[in-house]
Amino acid sequence: MAPLPNPAEVTLSISLQRQQLQLRERNGTEVYRCYPVSSALNGPGEQSGSGCTPRGAHYIRARIGAGLPSNAVLVGRRPSGEIYSPQLAAAHPARDWILTRILWLCGLEPGRNRGGTVDSQRRYIYIHGTPDSEPMGIPRSHGCIRMRNEDLIELFELVRVGTPVLIEE
Repeated sequence: MAPLPNPAEVTLSISLQRQQLQLRERNGTEVYRCYPVSSALNGPGEQSGSGCTPRGAHYIRARIGAGLPSNAVLVGRRPSGEIYSPQLAAAHPARDWILTRILWLCGLEPGRNRGGTVDSQRRYIYIHGTPDSEPMGIPRSHGCIRMRNEDLIELFELVRVGTPVLIEE
């Protein structure tokens, strides 16, 4: 693997078909890191309320959770004070667990993933951590991009607000 560049020089590329996120050189072909992910169970799509993962050009609008421990529970983009465990999951079986860190995405394409009923930011589309019991490499989310907590902690330190994100089928 090549040495990592400055965070200002990277981009994220997410393949829904391969269920994979790549940290890439912004102006080249170098792949610095590759991570398995889980996108929407309902497949690709941009409409609000669809439970689908939006496609197209995005950027990281906010980085949330710096310094939190792995498995920290976030609710409404704020730490709840809880640490995910099987016991906590059993006590709250209907929760969609958002853990460890959040990279909040904002669409760049008006009418496709920005504005109106297709706005990724207003849909609260994130790259976020998920319980280790959740599978990677297969679609299972409610629209977000789920990652292993340890992978997300690493990625979080390699990107910044404004990092481009391309989500492709």
